[in-house]
Amino acid sequence: MKAIKPRRAITGMSAILLPHLDPTTVDWPALDAHIARTHEAGLTPAVNMDTGYVQLLDADTRTQVLDRASALTGGNFVAGAFVDDEPGAAFDLDAYRAAADEITDRSGLPVIFPSHGLNEHGDDAWLDAHGRLADHLDRFIGFELGPMFVPYGRIVSLEHYRGLLALPPCIGAKHSSLDRSQEWDRLALRDEVRPDFLVLTGNDLAIDMVMYGSDYLLGLSTFAPDKFAERDRLWAAGDPGFHEINDVLQFLGHFTFRPPVPAYRHSAAVFLHLRGWASAPAVPAGAPRRPDSDLPVLRHIAERLGVR
Repeated sequence: MKAIKPRRAITGMSAILLPHLDPTTVDWPALDAHIARTHEAGLTPAVNMDTGYVQLLDADTRTQVLDRASALTGGNFVAGAFVDDEPGAAFDLDAYRAAADEITDRSGLPVIFPSHGLNEHGDDAWLDAHGRLADHLDRFIGFELGPMFVPYGRIVSLEHYRGLLALPPCIGAKHSSLDRSQEWDRLALRDEVRPDFLVLTGNDLAIDMVMYGSDYLLGLSTFAPDKFAERDRLWAAGDPGFHEINDVLQFLGHFTFRPPVPAYRHSAAVFLHLRGWASAPAVPAGAPRRPDSDLPVLRHIAERLGVR
């Protein structure tokens, strides 16, 4: 087990939910406000990620999201470089380069979002693809995403992760296996070979991984970027109040990221609506939903966090 690293400044990136008025209409004012409040809280907004329904968006909508994130943050954002392909597809370098360039042209930092072509051909091919991207990009973030989130997810071997750390343009990687042991192994390897590399936890079931040296790029933080920022400040100050906030946020994570995991986005939409941050608790067509019986539990958690 990794040793705890007290009083560490935490780098927080928060995946931004894309609010909807109904299954076909984006709530653009709510999106703008959510990007702005996340940025103002001191977290880096991450748009066009799984939390932002990137797989369900058309190209024009993805571009509009990038434009708004760039304008609202002055370019201090990260975004999923997404390639829409089919099972069995080959890795499409040109499509990934174009998706990444669309982000960097707006001063954002690309996150190499998983696809069939990137992930279906084995760990060697996965690493080779990132090496080819490193020849084109000055800076990017990698992304291991488990199949509980998307059917084309891949968590690579530790040796292939070592290969990712050997690519200087790759400044960090989001790790979403929901497995502490695998993340601890990555932290140990990072500390050994490249201490400046960001291990960005995507483990919404173990958000205390920041105590061991992980930073984060989480979907859970979209529910309460203000409380995550407060929690992070308390950790840096050595204040035990960190644990009180973290415990309630973790309760929220275990409740909303239960199977089927992708339905957490509906939970987030309901929670933002409860907080007055979205006009409706809607999700786009094709996104899974939670039962109405979740609402009183979410109200209780909001009260525990002091945001109701």
